[in-house]
Amino acid sequence: MIQPRKLTIDIWSDVMCPWCLVGWGNLKQALGQLDGELDADIRWHAFELNPDMPEEGEERTAHIARKYGRTIDQSKQVQGQMRQAAEQAGVSLDYEGDADPAPDAMMWNTFAAHRLLTWVIEVHGAEKQTELKLALFEAHFNQRRRIGEREVLLDVAEEVGLDREAAAAALDDEELARKTRVEERAAMEMNITGVPAMIVEGRFMIPGAQPPEAYVNALRRVAEKTAAVAEG
Repeated sequence: MIQPRKLTIDIWSDVMCPWCLVGWGNLKQALGQLDGELDADIRWHAFELNPDMPEEGEERTAHIARKYGRTIDQSKQVQGQMRQAAEQAGVSLDYEGDADPAPDAMMWNTFAAHRLLTWVIEVHGAEKQTELKLALFEAHFNQRRRIGEREVLLDVAEEVGLDREAAAAALDDEELARKTRVEERAAMEMNITGVPAMIVEGRFMIPGAQPPEAYVNALRRVAEKTAAVAEG
């Protein structure tokens, strides 16, 4: 029986980034199509869309309008396009919580969230890191929780089975902060200016949120190239 070829996929992304969630949904569909052919080891890396975001955050529609020079109506239209893309990718950007009226959709500073993700992969491995990453996406987009806040991050960590005290220690660990900054600098050194950005086998970049068939084709090409190199 032929064993699936293993590929490492490093994903630079931000938990504030709707296109990162769309990209994940499409990548997951692609990997489903490649089941039995390829086996992916996925690792997430830090990229802050808004590193200067203040502690109080910013309302999402106003943020998009300000950052990209759009009107409020144009900003709402962009968000509608994102929701359609998410639906096609099998993920959701819609509020699904219990509060009525729904809390404002906000943008937060995400450096602390990235520190947690850096800690999790070191201590618990890539699968647990992906679990936490998806939980943070859900907390932000679907539950509209204040994930710029320490206690909310610790709640999310605990909800995926992580030790709260250990997670709190990670948020205070300056060495983890340094490693997270190194990941962010690595993105700049690779000319990653937008996310998601996927680096396959440490060499081949797939930029942006691509449709599933684009990921299928790209991953197959990388697998063929790495196989040819391995065979000499």
